Amino acid sequence: MSNTESATRKILVTSALPYANGSIHLGHLLEYIQTDIWVRFQKSRGNECHYVCADDAHGTAIMLRAEMEGITSEELIERVSKEHQSDFARFGVAFDNYHSTHSEENRLHSERIYTALRDAGHIATRDIEQMYDPVKGLFLADRFIKGTCPKCKTDDQYGDNCEACGATYTPAELIDPVSAISGATPEVRSSTHYFFKLPDFEHFLKHWTRAGHVQSQISNKLQEWFESGLNEWDISRDAPYFGFEIPDAPGKYFYVWLDAPIGYLASFQNLCDREGIDFDSFWKKDSKAEVYHFIGKDIVYFHALFWPAMLEGAGLRTPTGVNCHGFVTVNGAKMSKSRGTFIKAETYAEYLNPEYLRYYFAAKLTSGVDDLDLNLEDFASRVNSDLVGKVVNIASRCAGFVKKLGDGRLSAHCAEPELVARFIAAGDEIAKDYEAREFGRAMRKIMELADEANTYIAEKEPWVLAKQDGREQEVLDICSVGINLFRQLMVYLAPVVPKMAGDAKAFLQLDSLDWHSRHEVLLGHGIAKFKPLMTRVERDKIDAMIEASKEDLAEEQKMKEAAKGPLAEEPIAEEISFDDFTKVDLRIARIAKAEYVEGADKLLKLTLDLGGETRTVFSGIRSAYAPEALEGHLTVMVANLAPRKMRFGVSEGMVLASGDKSGGIYLLEPHSGAEPGQRVT
Repeated sequence: MSNTESATRKILVTSALPYANGSIHLGHLLEYIQTDIWVRFQKSRGNECHYVCADDAHGTAIMLRAEMEGITSEELIERVSKEHQSDFARFGVAFDNYHSTHSEENRLHSERIYTALRDAGHIATRDIEQMYDPVKGLFLADRFIKGTCPKCKTDDQYGDNCEACGATYTPAELIDPVSAISGATPEVRSSTHYFFKLPDFEHFLKHWTRAGHVQSQISNKLQEWFESGLNEWDISRDAPYFGFEIPDAPGKYFYVWLDAPIGYLASFQNLCDREGIDFDSFWKKDSKAEVYHFIGKDIVYFHALFWPAMLEGAGLRTPTGVNCHGFVTVNGAKMSKSRGTFIKAETYAEYLNPEYLRYYFAAKLTSGVDDLDLNLEDFASRVNSDLVGKVVNIASRCAGFVKKLGDGRLSAHCAEPELVARFIAAGDEIAKDYEAREFGRAMRKIMELADEANTYIAEKEPWVLAKQDGREQEVLDICSVGINLFRQLMVYLAPVVPKMAGDAKAFLQLDSLDWHSRHEVLLGHGIAKFKPLMTRVERDKIDAMIEASKEDLAEEQKMKEAAKGPLAEEPIAEEISFDDFTKVDLRIARIAKAEYVEGADKLLKLTLDLGGETRTVFSGIRSAYAPEALEGHLTVMVANLAPRKMRFGVSEGMVLASGDKSGGIYLLEPHSGAEPGQRVT
């Protein structure tokens, strides 16, 4: 792909559609900030680039929440859409169009794609048995069924996985299952469902996933699906369901994941109709335009298998690239409501400048899929050091002298043409990093330039020269070079900190900070009075944000209690004898490796070192910990628990963790002097 500035490209970019059933939080923002930075860079380069998104507005969960609030589903999604768009605007995420999957454009595109697939023989029907709520009159997804775990007999577990012992099972295996919606006992009923014949596209997908459309890590992971065999995909749901009815199938609705990615086309169609853009020139089979999706690694299956297969089967072009990113952790652990690190976008913006977060994310982002840790100490230190201490410092050191000695006008000649030329030339390599989504590498190069600019000013000491008679022009020349170097840095940083760049543009009295504008050296150019462009991160503001996030949790808990009534205390388990307890062999274990379990929402796979022996344990702690945050840590395990065969493998023990009423999970950690294999007595 060319990086020359003269080649204008036609690019369509999307981010995953946020679900219209909850608030935007910092974990979500990683994706939208990453995408926005890339889009702003493309526009800065002069490319025709459109960035569209929409609320994912269909499904049972939205229907039920609206019912609980006593409003229509349409009223709920309209309110949430306004909240989402407000949050995105706070963080400078500049969509060219923000729409909804509950739109006429999405209905038409969904029906057209489905009809094309059906007519080409890629849709099958067959009867399946499901759990049915006779009170609510609807079929239940696994997450809406609760009961007693068939393995460990723990009450109040979901229909697919036990949070207590980590066992997986089908809803039919639950003891005394009940509907989590009404409390009724579910019935097993048969219903006709519609399936997309994904195996029809196995040959196509094997080639597509190896053709550079996804990162190599993702491509390798996807091969596991081919090895286990592709299955037909259930794309229908029975009424009542908030969504689009399937053509020629009364009472059957498109599953939310069928019409959600089609929402990309719908949002772009809405933009095209409004601005006169040629939709087909982007989506027809032989289109020369580029289409990129930015998504989290948890929804790769839908975007890198189902989605390209659907497009191929419907005779449309497939994505140029599906760019996956990892999850956000805070201080090395999963975001936690009880610790105040599950931070909503709105809460963050009440206390801290959103551009701090944009820069910090950029400084740590790569083109890979590794998780990104928001270490709050490092966050404050890096922003203060880089943006305030390095970049803004250049302008603040030089602007006063230009105002005083040049009457606000830069020197008519450049005293350091080679230095300025080197800063301009550096833009070519920085552009390559932006293009490749290696934002962290780009930020490092920009900050190396900032260091060089500060070194230049420090060595020239204009504040010392200004006290000497007859050296006014020399001081003005030095500071004019400094302002030119600052201008180059702001061109490079503009995609990351657009508000700061806008303020810098006003200070520099420039019409543009686009990428090409850096080639013109500012000579004899007037600048405005300098105003602080970025203030330091204050630690007390971070602490206040954490406390406010805990308050958010407390408020949510009050609402739940008000809805459900007083919460009963958890009953004490049945007593055991001391002899029974002594049979439990508790051992210190070091977590040698931790990894996500494909297909499991709650499990992590832990490889435990017991000092000469290795065990594999599946633990339901995914909601509290990121895998890389656990590796190397000590914990306590039940070493003599009989191995248990699970759908994902054999679990050879159990690690010990505690929980609180807020939903927090805390893995037991012995003191640092403990040794793997040591018995706990």
